[in-house]
Amino acid sequence: MLKRYKNSYLSYFLMYNFYYLSWAVFSALISVYLLGKGFKASEVSLVVSTSFLTSMIFQPVIGMLSDRFDVKKVNFVLFGLAAIGGFAFMFADNLITITIGYSFVLTLINGTNPVMEKIASSSPYQYGKIRIWGTIGYAIGSWLAGIIYQWISPAAIFVCFVITMILCIIGLLGTQTPDDLAQEKEEKTKTSTLLHNHQYLYYLIIAAIFQGITNMANTYIPAMFQNDGLPVDLVSTILSFAVLCEAPIVLFSHKFMDKLANKKLLIIAYTMITIQFLCYAFNVWLPLKVLVTLLTKHPSGMLYIMINLKIVSTLVPKEHQITALAFVQTLRNLSSIIFQNIAGQILDVSSYQVLFALSVIVIIIGFILVVFFKVPSGKDQKLFN
Repeated sequence: MLKRYKNSYLSYFLMYNFYYLSWAVFSALISVYLLGKGFKASEVSLVVSTSFLTSMIFQPVIGMLSDRFDVKKVNFVLFGLAAIGGFAFMFADNLITITIGYSFVLTLINGTNPVMEKIASSSPYQYGKIRIWGTIGYAIGSWLAGIIYQWISPAAIFVCFVITMILCIIGLLGTQTPDDLAQEKEEKTKTSTLLHNHQYLYYLIIAAIFQGITNMANTYIPAMFQNDGLPVDLVSTILSFAVLCEAPIVLFSHKFMDKLANKKLLIIAYTMITIQFLCYAFNVWLPLKVLVTLLTKHPSGMLYIMINLKIVSTLVPKEHQITALAFVQTLRNLSSIIFQNIAGQILDVSSYQVLFALSVIVIIIGFILVVFFKVPSGKDQKLFN
C-alpha cells in the first residue's frame, strides 16, 4: 500500500491542499485578529511587514538550499518548524512575541512557495490538476478561519493550523522529487549569472510592484469589508469564494498559458488589479465591490503565479530557476514591507478609499514598465500541458 502511495495523485493532493489551507488559516484574517486584540493599523502593518522582511532575508538561502539539496528534505524540515511555530504563536499576547511568531511561521511558508509552484509544473501530473487543490485548500482555509474565529475562538485557528500542516507533511512524504529538479543539484548555483541577466532584473521590478501592492491589499481587504459593516464570518465566506473563482484559471491553464505571449499575460494581470483597486478607491456599491473582489482578487494573483513561472522559465537557465524564483519572492517581500508600512500609516490618519486611490498610481507605473518590457513570448516553454 505504501508503494502505491509513493508519488501518487493522493500524495500531491494532500501536500497542495493542506499547504495552502494552512497558509490561509494562519494568515487570511491576521488584520482582523490583531485589530480585534486592540492593535492599531500601523501595528498590524509592523507585524505583517516584519514577516516580509524576515522572508526577504531568508528566501535566497532557502532557494539555494533547494537548488543544492533534495527539495523534499528541505521542505520536510521547514514544514515541521512551521507547525511548531504555529503552535507557539497561539500563546503570543504582546506586539513583540506576535511579531516574532508570525514572522517565523510566514518566513517558512513563504520560503517554500517557489519550490511548491515549481514542483506543480514538474510533477507527473498536469499542472492544473495538481495546483487546483491549492486553490480549493486556500478557499477552505479562508472560510474555516472565519468560522473558527466567530464560533469557537481566535486562538483555535492556530490549533487548526498545526493539524493541517501535519497532513501536508504526510502528503509531502509520499511525493518524489521530479527528475528535472533532481538534476539541477549537479550544477552549482551562481548568483552572478542572474545579476547579469538584464531582462530578468527588469522583470524583478515589474514583479515587485504587482506582488507588493496586491499583498498589501490582501492584508487590509478583510478589515475593509468589516469596516463596511460585514461580520467576520461573512467576510471569510466572501474571501473563500474569491479563492474558488481562480479555479477556472487553474483548471484551464493548459488551454491558454502556453499559447499567450508573456507580455500579453502581464497586461491582463495588471488590468485586473487596476479595475479592482479603482472600485475600492471610489467606494462603489458594496455588492459591486464584493463582485469585483470575487472576479479579480485571487484570479489575478493566481494568473500572476503562473506568469511568474513562465517568465522565469523563459529568461533563466533551468539549473538556476529555483534560485531565480526565490529572488522574485525576495523582491516581493521587500516591496510588501514598503507597501504594508505606508498603508498602515495612511490608514491611521485617513481611509481605505485614499489608500487604494494612491495604490492605483503605483499600479499605473507598473503598467508602463510592462508596456516597455522586451520579453520573449515564452510560447515554447510548454509548462502547463
